[in-house]
Amino acid sequence: MIYRNFKDKKLSMLGFGTMRLPLKDGGKIDEEHTRRMVDFALENGVNYFDTAYPYHGGMSERIIGKILSEYPRESYYLATKYPGHMISEDYDPAATFEEQLQKCGVSYFDFYLLHNVYENSIKVYRDERWGIVDYFLKQRSIGRIKHLGFSSHGQTDNLRDFLDEYGKEMEFCQIQLNYLDYDFQNAKAKVEKLNELDIPVWVMEPLRGGRLCRLKDDEKKRLSMLDPDRTPQEWAFRFLQGVPGVTVILSGMSDLEQMKENIFILSKDQPLSSEETKAITDLAGEMVNKIALPCTACRYCVSHCPMGLDIPGLLALYNEHAFTEGGFIAPMALSAIPEDKQPSACIGCGSCEEVCPQQIHIPDVMEDFVERLNG
Repeated sequence: MIYRNFKDKKLSMLGFGTMRLPLKDGGKIDEEHTRRMVDFALENGVNYFDTAYPYHGGMSERIIGKILSEYPRESYYLATKYPGHMISEDYDPAATFEEQLQKCGVSYFDFYLLHNVYENSIKVYRDERWGIVDYFLKQRSIGRIKHLGFSSHGQTDNLRDFLDEYGKEMEFCQIQLNYLDYDFQNAKAKVEKLNELDIPVWVMEPLRGGRLCRLKDDEKKRLSMLDPDRTPQEWAFRFLQGVPGVTVILSGMSDLEQMKENIFILSKDQPLSSEETKAITDLAGEMVNKIALPCTACRYCVSHCPMGLDIPGLLALYNEHAFTEGGFIAPMALSAIPEDKQPSACIGCGSCEEVCPQQIHIPDVMEDFVERLNG
C-alpha cells in the first residue's frame, strides 16, 4: 500500500469510502460482506475509513463504527462529516456531533469534515446563529476531533470564498477529482488553490461514479495502444498519483472484488508519465466534447439577455447534467440561484443566439435543460 505523510500520521493513499456499501435484498447494508471488506482492507494496509451522517440513511456510520470497534482504536483512522449541506430551518452541531460519536462507538474522530461546502451551504456554515465552524474548532481544541477539514462540490469561486474566510483553520479539503473533471469541472484550478495554501487534497469520485470504469470500445482502444494490460481503473488511479497534493483517494467500493483490485493498483507508486498524462487528458476532452456544447464563456450573450441570465454559467451546468445523464451537481448548483435566473426564466427571444460566435441555439438548450431537470 502507498502511504502519504499527513502531519504525524501515515495515511493509506486508498481510503474506504462507505457511501456505496454492499446491500441485501430490500436495500439494507450487507453487514457480513462489509465486514469481510473491512477485514481485507486492514489486513492489506488500508487505514482510512470515511463515512458521513446521511450515508445509507444514517446507517453507514453505525455499521462501519460497529465493525471497526472490533479492532484496536489506534489501528485505523475514522472520518465523518457534519451535514450542513442538508438545508434545514435550524442546525444543532452539538447534538449531531454527540449522535455521531454514539453511532460510531468512539470518543473522538480522527478526521472530521464540514460536508459539501457549496453555493447554498456556505451560508449555513457562515451563519453566526448556528456557530458551526466555531463549535468544531472547539472540539478540535479539546481532542474530540484530531483534524478538521471540509468537502466541496461547489464551483471554484465558492471554494476560494470559503478558503479566504476559513482556510487557515482547515487542515485538508476533499474535492471531486479525476482525469475527466480535471478540466471539465475545473478541478485543476481547485488543486492549484489548495496547493497554494498548502492544504492537502483528499479525492472523491476518482472513477466518476463508475463512468471511468465503463469506457466505450473506442475509448479503451485509445488507451490499450499505450498499455494493453492496464485496466480503466488503473489509468484513473495512476493519474491521481501524479496530481500534486493528493494525499488520500477515497473509493466508494461496493464489494470485495473492487476492494482487492483497488488495493492492488495502489500497492505501487507508479504515476503516469507525461506522455500517458497527455493521452488520458486528451481522451477526457474528446469524451466531453462528444456531448458538451462548445461555449467559450465570451459572455456576448449575457449583454443581450433581457432577463439578465448568466447564460455561460447555465450552459456549463447543462453540459455537466447532459454528460452525467442526470446526477446532483447541476440541481445542487441551481438551488443557490434565484428563481428569476433559472433556465426556466428564459423567454425564448433569441437575442442571445443572434450574437453567439459558436452558434449555440441557446433558447432550445434552456428548454431542454428544464425538461431534463424535471425528469
